[in-house]
Amino acid sequence: MALVFVFTAVISCEKDFNDIDSSLVENTKFDVNTLTVKGITIENSSIKNVISDNISNEPGQYLLGVYASDDYKNIEASIVAQLAITSNLEVMNSDTIAKYATSTTHIVTSIDTVFLKLPYQVTLNDDGDAYELDSIIGDQSKAFNLNVYQTSTYLSRLNPKDASKNNSYNSNDVFDTKGSELNITDNYQFIPSLRDTLVVNRWTSNGILADKDTITYSSSTTSTLSTPFAVVPLKETEIKNLFLDQYESSHFDTQDAFNNYFRGVILEATGNKGSLISFNFEGAIKPSIEIYYTNTVFETATNDTIKTFRKNDSFSLSGIRSASYKMEDKVYPADKITLQGTAGTEAKINLFGADTDGNGIADEIEELRARNLLINDASLTLYINQSADTTAVPYQLFLYKSNEDVNPVYSQIKDVYSEGAFVFGGLLERDSDGKKEKYTFRITDYLSDILSGETDYSPTLRLKVINATDLLTVTDTVFKNYNWNPKAVTLYNQDALNGKKAELKISYSEKKTN
Repeated sequence: MALVFVFTAVISCEKDFNDIDSSLVENTKFDVNTLTVKGITIENSSIKNVISDNISNEPGQYLLGVYASDDYKNIEASIVAQLAITSNLEVMNSDTIAKYATSTTHIVTSIDTVFLKLPYQVTLNDDGDAYELDSIIGDQSKAFNLNVYQTSTYLSRLNPKDASKNNSYNSNDVFDTKGSELNITDNYQFIPSLRDTLVVNRWTSNGILADKDTITYSSSTTSTLSTPFAVVPLKETEIKNLFLDQYESSHFDTQDAFNNYFRGVILEATGNKGSLISFNFEGAIKPSIEIYYTNTVFETATNDTIKTFRKNDSFSLSGIRSASYKMEDKVYPADKITLQGTAGTEAKINLFGADTDGNGIADEIEELRARNLLINDASLTLYINQSADTTAVPYQLFLYKSNEDVNPVYSQIKDVYSEGAFVFGGLLERDSDGKKEKYTFRITDYLSDILSGETDYSPTLRLKVINATDLLTVTDTVFKNYNWNPKAVTLYNQDALNGKKAELKISYSEKKTN
């Protein structure tokens, strides 16, 4: 990465020299200096929702849980997902039935256990001999409420109003529930833990413990460590009625038929305390509903057990998925610019201030154009306000153009695709003491086009929390506003406070007057 950066910097500098011609190299006709743009303003901007489905973009990561903070909006993050079925599902295979289902026998199917499995994201500890939970923010010692529901909302990949277009779901869309919760305990108290095994008790039909199975999951065949996972116990009778008893019906003939019969599950998190967990739905071990059951063959006359068959069927949370973010309303002071991911808050930035003469061009742009500056570099720096909560500061912010009067409404700043996302910046920077300090964006090409008069289009910029997977492409001028990153940060606005403020600095070359 360092080599790429150096190589890019060399090319960039070389291009600047070529643009300015030999006079700059000799430095006999140009002065090189810097200036700070005076008109910049930055303000808070609450957002109502974001696109949150995997039809528009597959983030892979989905949030579940509760995040409570005095400085930011509280989040209740839930998930809706279809289930995937495998072909030829059978409670007992036909050969077994032919052998054991006779006129003198009968077969009883009983659920041993059924649960929702959610594999955690983990990292190895410093010694490399155990896992630690990763991708969790908030108070892990406090539980949030979790309920699992069947949804009656049909999840469609095609737009119901125009089947020629793809459908899309937003973070505030409502998905209707069907029946009561599927989890055994109402408002299951969910606390993340490092559980990496599960013991499944196998029972006889008369309630006698017959056997025990120890269940583990590994991310690869070579891994010597079992992956920690969460277990939410589900109602055995209900799941048997919905699944096992329907295997031979038309509901399980195809995936489409099943999607219409059982339209999906809602994992609903509620509460005002707890933690927010990011689960990977595209990893080696996928979230799923697991059914462990036993088929027992009995001698009808004596009711003696002839044979038992243990089975496990797994239904991964695949197909169409969408995230749901329920967030409180919150008003922030004007001097504290608050950015929060998901459907939280962004910031609006006006780089050049007012247009007092009403000609459609900011006054400061006109002043700078009159000087015929040759732009060498332009950078926007935003400093972190350390008085706010910095425990879950985002690694990356993103800057984009927003104008509801044009199409597309959201578009990329030129430097994103002309110089590349890495040069464009927006990554968290630390000071010499390691403290989280600032974010910097290089917008040289964007500013050059405006100040040279190549374009008069200087819309409001928007600043947001982002994750790398939210950026589908940086070669397209259209910006698609996804967000699943829940982290938050407070920045200084344009007013100097404690020596820190938002600043737009321009390095330029200007022709000498003598």
